[in-house]
Amino acid sequence: MKTIRRKISILLVVCSLAAILLTMMIVNFTINNIFEEYMENVQNRRYEIIVTYLEDSYKNKKSWDEISGVELMHEAYMSNYNLTLYDKDNKPVWGMDPMDIRNKIHLENMKVQDQGVYTTKKFELKYNEEVVGYVEVGQYSSLLMTEEDVLFKESINKSIGLSGMITLIIITLASLYFSRQFSAPIKEVANMSVKLSQGEFKEKSNVETDIEEIENLKNSINILADKLNNQDMLRKRLVSDISHEIRTPLNVVQNNLEAMIDGVFPVSQERLVHLNDEIIRFGKLLNNLEKLKEFESESMNMNFKSVNLFYVLENLYNDFLTEAGKKNITLSISKEEDVSFFILGDADRLKQVFINILNNAVKFTGENGEISIKLYKKARKIFVEIHDNGTGINKEDLPFIFEHLYRGDKSRHQTEGSGIGLTIAKNILDLHSASIEVESQEGKGSMFRICFNSLED
Repeated sequence: MKTIRRKISILLVVCSLAAILLTMMIVNFTINNIFEEYMENVQNRRYEIIVTYLEDSYKNKKSWDEISGVELMHEAYMSNYNLTLYDKDNKPVWGMDPMDIRNKIHLENMKVQDQGVYTTKKFELKYNEEVVGYVEVGQYSSLLMTEEDVLFKESINKSIGLSGMITLIIITLASLYFSRQFSAPIKEVANMSVKLSQGEFKEKSNVETDIEEIENLKNSINILADKLNNQDMLRKRLVSDISHEIRTPLNVVQNNLEAMIDGVFPVSQERLVHLNDEIIRFGKLLNNLEKLKEFESESMNMNFKSVNLFYVLENLYNDFLTEAGKKNITLSISKEEDVSFFILGDADRLKQVFINILNNAVKFTGENGEISIKLYKKARKIFVEIHDNGTGINKEDLPFIFEHLYRGDKSRHQTEGSGIGLTIAKNILDLHSASIEVESQEGKGSMFRICFNSLED
């Protein structure tokens, strides 16, 4: 198995090497072609100069002799080519020995075609548009290059090779750096995912990156870690809560029965009623757990039809007036005027939602408190807000109030309840495609806001 950094580095280096080699080949091919084209032009100009010089020499004497243009021999010898002068009848006037220049030049340095093969070219010499002679130019390569020309061409090739090596080194170093910048956050996120699979939910990724996709991945992993950590806490809390809720009535029943059996307590009607109440409370807890299981099933039967929310809440308002009056709580209901509040839902299930919320409001609101119910509409959405000025919910408990059997420590010891009322309410609302949110401040009260989809514009 290879690390992502190694694979990225190899990929970048291989691609860069291929690009550099291709570039070097193209540049070298282009420069060589341009250089050879330049040398051919130089050679053609040399031919023209030779022909022109010999024609001028003939013009002065109107004939050929053994010294006609012989001064060109020195230039020819120094430039590694051979000259032979012929008259108009193609008879030699003077000529150079090809072996003289062959023994002199270093053919291995002349990187051209047909090197070492002696070739000749014959050009006409004219005077007054008449052919008066011929000059033959012989050479051991298709192009004649001086030592300076060879050195220049080699230096160009060396420069191309050197620049390619330097470029490759720079790209290799850059590839190692950028592959680390790219792979480091991925590696950390991968390590974090491994820790999450091992149950280490408190880990967080703090690596910095300017790559949007990796940043989104990092944030998603962090959010997942938070959720898994919360779920783990809730799981442990759920086990603890169920154990507490079940153990209490069982301990009460067991202790009282053992005391009666041992003769510590006399068997009386009052004690038997008390034990029966504990058993009933235990039964209610089991019933609520079964009810929660039912509401968490998406296949449960729901009787959806058009429901007037205000009508449902108004009936509950009348039902809760007596309950609120026992604590001298002011209960009020209001709605936005000239607005209908019809939704598609199950009236009985929705009634249970509002009963659970209003029960909690009355339960946690002290004497002479206030509870209000408000209905209003915004952009095809119907909102129901239930306010109270009771004890409120502390900040630590607020994210978990819709979880199974969750109750804050204060409420556990001060009030009765199974802790699943809001869980059931949340599940019913989910089945109605409705949402619920809570705003609360400890000691100042709570506000539950529920949002439904309206049936009417």
